[in-house]
Order: sequence, then structure tokens, then C-alpha cells
Amino acid sequence: MLNETVLTVIVTIVAIIVLRLVVALILAGGDVGRIRLAITVSLRLLRDPAFGQKVTTLIGPAEEEKPRVSGEPVRMLALLQRDGRLLDFLLEDIQAYSDDQVGAAVRDIHRQCQKAVKEHLVLEAVLPQQEGDTVEVPTGFDPSAIRVTGNVTGEPPFTGTLRHHGWRVKELKLSAPPPGQDHLVLQPAEVEV
Repeated sequence: MLNETVLTVIVTIVAIIVLRLVVALILAGGDVGRIRLAITVSLRLLRDPAFGQKVTTLIGPAEEEKPRVSGEPVRMLALLQRDGRLLDFLLEDIQAYSDDQVGAAVRDIHRQCQKAVKEHLVLEAVLPQQEGDTVEVPTGFDPSAIRVTGNVTGEPPFTGTLRHHGWRVKELKLSAPPPGQDHLVLQPAEVEV
């Protein structure tokens, strides 16, 4: 009786092992080398925490990380706000003001913002031709640099009239924010005491 029980346990254990190997072989697409690799990796995961971290990173982050917003465009916008009060103007309802009042405000905002742009950006045209010139958009063009509009049919190259030469930042002259500063704050709140 004891021999039958031991034999049953042994047969059950062998059957489970064989069944797991068959399932692993099916999952590995019949590749025995992948099964060996899976066993090696699983044993190393248990022994080596650094390796486990690398595998976790490779498989995917445990939590969904928000992509970090680049602070440079925000700092440039902050300069335009600081020097020319551009955001205050753009976000204000100007319908109640006369054209003369708006015009006077815009002239000052324009002067201050232009100064900030010239001080902190070196710009160049995306296309060197003049507006109104005929230009050719080549095959394989960068759609982030050239937008083709109008009656667009077929494949490039396209020939058309340049409506705007576009702008590209050649150089950005911005200092890094101080450590610990929230890089998304465009202008701090002002409290007079």
C-alpha cells in the first residue's frame, strides 16, 4: 500500500513536469534553446537583484511615467511674459477697448517681445526663398519643416508657391532655471504686503 502511494506521487510529479515542459515547448514555438534561456534567466532573476531591475525595465515600467515637458520652450514663453507681458495681453478680453487703446498696447508689447526674441533666439528660415517664389518640395521632405497645402495629389516632388518661409531655431540662448524651481511656472504670482 505504501509503495502504491509513493508510486502515485512520483508518477504525478513526473506527469506535472512533463506537462509543464510540453506547455513551455509550445509557448517557445518548439525552440528548446528558448526554454533553456527562460530557465537560466529565471534562476538569475532570483539570485541577482540588479539583473532583475534590468529585466523589469526592459519588460516595461511598473507605473506609467508621464513624459517630462521640456522646460526650454516654457522658459522662452516666460521671458516673453516677463519682458512684454505677452500672456497677459493674449489672455485678456480686449473687446471692451478701442482700437486706439489696443494699438498703443500692442506697440509696446511688440517692442518688448521682439527684444526678448532677438536676445535669446537665433532664427533662420526653413526655406531660403522669398514668399511668392516658386519652390520644389522634394521627395522625402520633413513634414514638420514643410507643410504642403492646397490641391495636393500624387507623390512628391511637389511644385508650388512659397506662402511662408517658416522659422527654425538655430540657437537658443537660455540659462537653466535654478535647482528646485518649477520649470512650468511662466510667471510667479505676485503678492504685495
